[in-house]
Amino acid sequence: MPVKGLVEHITRALVDEPESVQVREVAGERSSIIEIAVAPSDIGKVIGKRGRIIHAIRTVAKASAAKQDKRVEVEVLE
Repeated sequence: MPVKGLVEHITRALVDEPESVQVREVAGERSSIIEIAVAPSDIGKVIGKRGRIIHAIRTVAKASAAKQDKRVEVEVLE
């Protein structure tokens, strides 16, 4: 599964309004940035207490990208 699809799947499972989730990938040669946009009421669910949820999403995304010999950054847009 591509990293973008993985992040989108995880994010949609976390939020109350999965239809409002938008995941965009800005790709480079060996690295990419994945931007997550959710409904304003769901930002807290994606970030989690003390950033634990977003940290876990970033860890999974980086592990998946490492298997493909790429680097990835995950950002939450407000």
